[in-house]
Amino acid sequence: MPNAYADSFQKLIDELKKMPGVGPKSAQRLAFYILSLPNAEVQSLIKSLIEVKEKMKYCGSCYNLTDVDPCKICSDSSRDPHALCVVADPKDLIAVERSGSFKGLYHVLGGLISPLDGMGPESLRIKELLGRLRNGVKEVILATNPTTEGEATSMYLSNLIKPLGVKITRIAYGLPVGADMDYADEVTLTKSFEGRREV
Repeated sequence: MPNAYADSFQKLIDELKKMPGVGPKSAQRLAFYILSLPNAEVQSLIKSLIEVKEKMKYCGSCYNLTDVDPCKICSDSSRDPHALCVVADPKDLIAVERSGSFKGLYHVLGGLISPLDGMGPESLRIKELLGRLRNGVKEVILATNPTTEGEATSMYLSNLIKPLGVKITRIAYGLPVGADMDYADEVTLTKSFEGRREV
């Protein structure tokens, strides 16, 4: 069956389909939406895409995505430098921040231990985390997803950190097992932080 779309329009649909969660129908709707925009708005979208690719980098302290180094969270003097929340990736950090329940600093590991995916402890920013514990950190809150990989990572980190005399807590299971934190609502995350326990 021949393609009814012009080549340039089909190419746009094909590029949009590469995005996570965007299937053929959604890609088609987005392509029609982009086509309906005034040229100025399309140029603004293009500029935003290029700008984010050029300016975004990892914070030299916590490894969150940022356009300034150190990031806004690490630079905020009102945050508690004695509490460090460890998350797998930047989207988990954003989920915790949305809850408003944590006022300390973060450390983004860059993934979770997952041998099947080729992710061992050496693939994560664990050495950097241990280095940060020398700066007066009194509590490490392990906020990894309650999945097999999240639990394995938490156990591994607990075994490394316990001998250093730093208090280790794990967020409570207000999150359903197998869920991703970026899909959790603020109340669930708040309850998870309120019910965290020492490991």
